[in-house]
Amino acid sequence: MYTPDNVWKWEGDQGGKFGSLNQPTAGARFERDLPVGEHPLQLYSLGTPNGVKVTVLLEELLELGIDEAEYNAHLINIMEQDQFSSGFVKLNPNSKIPALYDKSTEVRVFESGSILLYLAEKHQKFLSKDLKKRTETMNWLFWQMGSAPYLGGGFGHFYAYAPEKIKYAIDRFSLETKRQLDVLDKHLQDYEYLAGDEYSIADMAVWPWYGALVEGRLYSAEEFLDVKSYENVVRWSALLKQRPAVKRGSVVNKTWGEEGQQLKERHSKNDFASLKL
Repeated sequence: MYTPDNVWKWEGDQGGKFGSLNQPTAGARFERDLPVGEHPLQLYSLGTPNGVKVTVLLEELLELGIDEAEYNAHLINIMEQDQFSSGFVKLNPNSKIPALYDKSTEVRVFESGSILLYLAEKHQKFLSKDLKKRTETMNWLFWQMGSAPYLGGGFGHFYAYAPEKIKYAIDRFSLETKRQLDVLDKHLQDYEYLAGDEYSIADMAVWPWYGALVEGRLYSAEEFLDVKSYENVVRWSALLKQRPAVKRGSVVNKTWGEEGQQLKERHSKNDFASLKL
């Protein structure tokens, strides 16, 4: 049995896929400026669920003909520790993707939920002006931001990435992940989208995590968690997946999987031409 020391001490690499990345201190580890493209919005990201949230919204805004939402999506490869460059840390002191710089307003935005809210408010899209509907959207946006650490940092880590399988940890986070799926499933039994009858940034925030989970694209855990039993989440996920902007946003800054489903960087709408979406 492990008995914690009176004062915790860092012992270096913890093992596992991400063990060598983590340190108990913040700040830049090396000097390097970020690239800057021609478009108003500069996104620095990776095609993980948190990154997909933002690229889906950007593609949805472009789908509506909003040219001010044109963006350059620069790859931040977290396995190569790009997130610890001086340029990225200046943009996001927390060294997590995604991060956004808006050249038109000279505003930096970090944390995926904050980026969604910033873009939705700036362009007055996908966030209702009606107080009740807006609040319901925000309820589910913040629900996702609070829930993701249990699904990703908890279940995903101990089930898929930890150097050893710990039953207590896997059971604890499996229980919580299934409870979250049940929360969604019961809610979506009565509504088409999370905030009611309108597609919103709440759906864009939740889908890359829980949609990917029920579709078998997250941690290869679909059988283990019996995700297909959450029929309303499956229905909702399929509804979003068919949207052209979601198809495009899902492949931006993606560097794994089928070659025709990867777009390492996005600098023009023409970059999608060679992909199989």
